[in-house]
Amino acid sequence: MKWLINLIVLVLLASSGYATAHEIRPAYLQIHETQPTVYNIMWKVPSNGNRVVDIQPQFDEQFSLTSLGHYTAIEGFVVYRYTLSGERSLSGSGLSITNLSSTTIDTLVTVKLLDGSSHTLLIQPKQNFVQIPVAYSPWQVAGTYTVLGVEHILLGIDHLLFVLALLLIVRGFKTLIKTITAFTAAHSITLAGVALGYFSLPSAPVEVLIALSIMLVCVEAIRQRRGVTSIATQWPWLIAFAFGLLHGFGFAGAILDIGLPQSDAPIALLFFNVGVELGQIAFVVALLLVGKLIHKVRPLPKHAATTAAYFVGSIASFWVFERLFITFQ
Repeated sequence: MKWLINLIVLVLLASSGYATAHEIRPAYLQIHETQPTVYNIMWKVPSNGNRVVDIQPQFDEQFSLTSLGHYTAIEGFVVYRYTLSGERSLSGSGLSITNLSSTTIDTLVTVKLLDGSSHTLLIQPKQNFVQIPVAYSPWQVAGTYTVLGVEHILLGIDHLLFVLALLLIVRGFKTLIKTITAFTAAHSITLAGVALGYFSLPSAPVEVLIALSIMLVCVEAIRQRRGVTSIATQWPWLIAFAFGLLHGFGFAGAILDIGLPQSDAPIALLFFNVGVELGQIAFVVALLLVGKLIHKVRPLPKHAATTAAYFVGSIASFWVFERLFITFQ
């Protein structure tokens, strides 16, 4: 596995300027038909302190969007309310988001109509236009939440660094498979439990503990290279499962921010989790493939793994204190 350690070091050096671990949150547009061709609009936009992303829904010309004149600030978002009216149904009409192409933010759209039908759509900066379907399809929900799951894991730097830290204590391909499978099973349990309302934890301490989990695994990686054995180094899959339960609360936080469509919650939850797993598998496979190529070109020094563990652990330590400060300020 030396070639994998080489790749980890290069990845860390390439990303050393990255100072935050929080993923980019999507905007959320909820459209609810209350009377024929009259709709209540809830527009939830990501914010950072006093800065709110300057984006807004734009409907076809046949529709008139009227602001209700007030907004609500919640953690990480600002919520606006509108009324939309027109001469026809929204079904078959177009929808885009102004200025979205100049951001890196996705927009999740849910539409609920008087006839009982509903739609879940995703608008992205590179494809800033959707047509509201005429007929319902569960595959719209599946596709939308799969993409959101993939993006969440690939943009969640703290989750990826935890996977990197696990790879530093894994010896052998079979153990790697067991470890990744254990992590997957564990965070799937808490993700589903929190999203369905069976249990919950406050997000702030969860973020602190996630950073702490990365730091502790890095400590074990350093101890391993000094000849010290422990439960973590002998059975890394056990540690992956234990901390995976914790990381599941982090994944669930994204679902709670995004929201689940009431009529399709099981489908949305299932495929969000599928997306998370696809992103995680893609990340690990990329490390396995590219790592071999890098090792053939120029292997790094034998102390590279220890250096990588110190580097990842230092980032995680910074996050622990940063998040503690945010929690208690």
